[in-house]
Formats: sequence, C-alpha cells, structure tokens
Amino acid sequence: MNFLLEFYNYRILAEYIPQFYEGLCTTLKISFVALFGSLAIGTVFACLRLAPNPILWRLAASYVQAIRSTPLLVQIYIIYFALPEIPLLDRRLNELEGGILALALNAGAYMSEIIRAGIQSVARGQVEGAMSLGMTYIQRMRHVVLPQALARVVPPLLGQTAILIKDSSLVSFIGVSELFSAGVTVMTERLIPTEAFVTVALGYLVIYLVLLWASNWAQRRLAGP
Repeated sequence: MNFLLEFYNYRILAEYIPQFYEGLCTTLKISFVALFGSLAIGTVFACLRLAPNPILWRLAASYVQAIRSTPLLVQIYIIYFALPEIPLLDRRLNELEGGILALALNAGAYMSEIIRAGIQSVARGQVEGAMSLGMTYIQRMRHVVLPQALARVVPPLLGQTAILIKDSSLVSFIGVSELFSAGVTVMTERLIPTEAFVTVALGYLVIYLVLLWASNWAQRRLAGP
C-alpha cells in the first residue's frame, strides 16, 4: 500500500475528482460534437471528390491537402483568433465553439478520404442495379452505397475517431477546461505529474473502450444478417 501511495497518491487526487469529472464531461462533449460534424463534412467532401465536375473535386482535394499539410494546433489558433465575427451569431466564436469547429474540420478531411475509399469499394453492379430501378443519385447513395461503404470502413473510422478524441486535448491551449487541463491543474497546484497525467490517460482509455464497444455494435448493425 505504501508503494502504491508513492507511485499514485490517490488520496490527494480524491480532492480533484470534481475537476476531473467536469473535464471528462467537457472532453466527451467536444469529441462527440466534433465527431458528428467531421462525419458530415467527410461524407460531403467524399462525394465531392467523386463528382464528375472538375471544379468540385479539385475544391474538395484542395481542402484535404490544406488540412493535411498544416498542424492542428495552428488550425485551432487560426479559427479562434483570426476568424471574424459570424453574421448569424452576431459575434465571434467562443473558445469551446472554435475548438469544436477546428477539430471537426481537421478530422473531416481524414474522414472524407476513408469514406471515399469505402464508396469506391462498393461493386459497380450494385450501383447500376439501383440505377435500373430508377433511383436518383441521392437515393442510391442513401440506400445502397453509403450503408455498405460505412460498414466496410468502421475500423479506420474508429482509428480516426480515437485520434480526434486525443487531439481534443489541444483545445486547452485556447482556454477550454477539459480533461487534459484538469491534469495540468493538479500538476501545477500539487506538483504530482505522475498521478495527474496517469489519471488523464486512464480517462482517455475509458472513452476509447466505450467507443470500441459502440463501433463493434455499429459494425454488426451495418453489416446486416
């Protein structure tokens, strides 16, 4: 027991449970809002990359290359500090909104490439069969192509989602109080970096395990009988 206290003093950490809980909830909120946003962005840009119009697919390709070639932290700073006032909001984005938007745009570029690969893996004969039934492009994508494509790319989507969750710690650099910043607070106030960041790592591990279970369930559902 004494050895455990020397390595991981849980008695001191017990005083910071509210901070870690609040940080964990904020991390979950940021991650899942950014996840749904990145999936929507990724799906749209994956379809644009496959569009016959050269202007559309070049525009989508430029977005993907721009995101891939710049660090995420720089993107967060640009969106939070440089983005002007939003007309519909009549104000600039706050720290949480700017962080979520930056994460969604960043992950959306990678999601689009994963989803595009899934769409291209669907057999051409199934698309032609849907066309023979009189389905429109949107109907084909919704009922035939996307369900199969998403079922095939669940593992790489899970990997990219895990990266997104870990990258959410970077929003602490613009003042968002999330799980990583709770660990920084403990280290700063009590000078116990091992306990602080082991707890942070365990928090991210719990999120990943829950996400892994959810992805396995979704893959079974999308795969069908």
